[in-house]
Formats: sequence, structure tokens, C-alpha cells
Amino acid sequence: MTVTLNNRMMRRLWLDTNGLLSSSSEKLDIVSIIKKLGFVQLDTIQNVSRAHHHIIWSRNHKYREPMLDELLSAKEHIFEHFTHDACVLPMDIYPMWQRRFKRMQATLDRASYHNPQRIKDWEDVLIERITSDGALCTKDFNSKSNGKKKVWTRPPHKQVLDYLWYSGVLATSHREKFIKFYDLTERVIPQQFLDIKIPEAEQVNLLCAGALSRLAAGSAKEIKEFWEAKDVKEVKLWIEANKKNVIPVKWETDSGTWKDSYALNDIKQRIENLPPHSSRMKIINPFDPAVRDRKRLKSIFGFDYKLEVFVPAAKRRWGYYVYLLLEGDRFVGRVEAKANRKTKCLNVLNFWPEDGIKWGSNRKKKLEAELIRFARLANLDTVKWS
Repeated sequence: MTVTLNNRMMRRLWLDTNGLLSSSSEKLDIVSIIKKLGFVQLDTIQNVSRAHHHIIWSRNHKYREPMLDELLSAKEHIFEHFTHDACVLPMDIYPMWQRRFKRMQATLDRASYHNPQRIKDWEDVLIERITSDGALCTKDFNSKSNGKKKVWTRPPHKQVLDYLWYSGVLATSHREKFIKFYDLTERVIPQQFLDIKIPEAEQVNLLCAGALSRLAAGSAKEIKEFWEAKDVKEVKLWIEANKKNVIPVKWETDSGTWKDSYALNDIKQRIENLPPHSSRMKIINPFDPAVRDRKRLKSIFGFDYKLEVFVPAAKRRWGYYVYLLLEGDRFVGRVEAKANRKTKCLNVLNFWPEDGIKWGSNRKKKLEAELIRFARLANLDTVKWS
């Protein structure tokens, strides 16, 4: 029996799955937030606050910038690795992540960037240094790249450090000012998680079910892409083998067309338990898991968004780093803002209301209030509109 979801229901379900439908006044629990989302993307750009800090803050305004770094350094509840990008993940996913290490290593073994001779020359040297000296960063080693330097050129030691990290031999010990420190995996991951051995088929089952739960409703391709720890063929076989737990769903897009997807068989109960949406304005980061899939964002909300960080200034439609504005279950505009940490001021550079959305005094007050709260996250004192 196919479950049908109209567009309004799909919007509310997706926002609730991502912890954005209601506003939290509960005690801050960073680990629970990350577990609910599945991962939080790390990003180096500190426009106001780095993406990972902003993403967690969007779910609970009690969060402050140093907290995630402290949690990662504790080596207990979360670990860092690569999904679609560098992310922190709940530690209890680690036993299922062995297949991700193997897939990443196989991919890198086929790439010219990580040639076998370079790995052979450097692997023992790097592991010996880290074993004896403890966690080290790339600046603790010294090797030079040969030939013409390109944008993404990395010295040999950095390439091999990354190879060992992607394949699970090394792990992120901690970060200092976003610089990653590598250590032996057995000194980072708690032994209890290293000891858990899960059969391959069960790893696929747990990863697929975990992805679909966090998608609310998704296609085989979307389930595959959620953690990138499996391929589409494996997902389709999993769906076929789990017809009692996985049901077909049709959901309505913002444009009125319908998409065929799948959901776990608790989907009706989840819909019945949806909380009322918050009336507060929310400033959403471009790397937020609720919006990072731009096609899904446009299908569900009709909101067309592109991050223009790497677009030349003269060709940008909006701006360098533009935030999405969420009110209730609609995206109602976008704002370009940047922190000046010397003057401790949040500068609002541009603002664009979404087509068809009227911005009266009430909406403007909501945005102004949220900008003040956003400034506090980055330890800024004032908000200034250009």
C-alpha cells in the first residue's frame, strides 16, 4: 500500500527529521543532535561562524563555538571522517564504517593522486613518527611537491596522511583552529567500538535503515548518497529484501509533480507525532543537512539556491556567502552577513525577500532578533545593517 504525502506534509516531515520544525528550549545535548542528523559537515570558511558550529546552533541556541571541538577531542562520543565531505559522526556508527574505509581506500588506489610508490615511501615514516610523538598535524612534517604547483597540489606527506586517514589507519585526534591532528586509530576510537565486528550484510542493513530514517522519504539513490558507504545496487537489494519494513511512498513536490520514494513502515506514526512548527525566523547555513542537497531543497520547498563562494564576484547573482531564511515550513528569503571580529560586529551586507513573500514589520523584527542571537554565537556584540 503506497503512502501519499502532499507537499505541506513533506515539508514539515523533512524539517522535523532535520530538527528544524520546532524551536528547542531543552537542555543542550550535542551528541543527540548529531545522532538525529547522522552527521554534521565540517567546513573551514569562517564567514560568521564555521558551518559545523552554525548547524548545531540552529537546533539549540545554547550552543557556543568551542563545544564541538571539545567533544571531538574527548574521543568518546563522535569521530571524524568523510561522507560527501569531512564530517563528524556519532561514535556508534563506527563499527559500520569499516566498509566506508575499504571503499575509500579502493577509490584512492585507483587515483593517480595517491600513487603506490609514494605511499610505500612515506607510510612507515609517518606512522613511526606519530607512534612515538603522539598526534601530529601536517605542519609537523616537511616534504615538497615536485613540478608545477596547482591549486590542489599537496606535498607527499600530506597526500599519504590523507590516504591513511581515509582508509582508517589514522583518525582525527582533535583540531586546533581547524587544523587537523592525526593519530593512530586505536588511540582515538574507544576499544569497545573497535571490538565490535558486524557482518557485511548487517552493516548494509543498518546504514540503509539509518539513512532512510533520516531522509524520512527517499529514493534508492538518495539512500546511497546519504553516507556514501554503499552503492545503489546494494540499496535496491536491501529494499527488495525488506518489504515488510520499507514501504513505497509518493510525495508531492512544490511544483505539484509527484516523486516515487521509500520510507520506513513507521512513516504514518511519524506524521501523526509531528510537532507544530515554530514561528521564529531561522538563519540556515548553506552546508546544513536540511539544504545541502539543492535539488531536494528545490523539489520540496521550491527554493532555488546556489552557494557562490567559488563564483567570481562579477558573476554572482546573490553574494559570497548567503544564508537561507526559514520561517515555519517555508524559506522566505536570504541574507548576506559577515562577522568583523576585531570590532565584534555582525555586518548585514544584503537582504533579499523570496518572491511572493510579503515582508512586513513583524517579519523584519523576527529577522532582526535572530541576527542578534546569531551574533552571540560568534561572540559579537552588535549588528549593523549596510
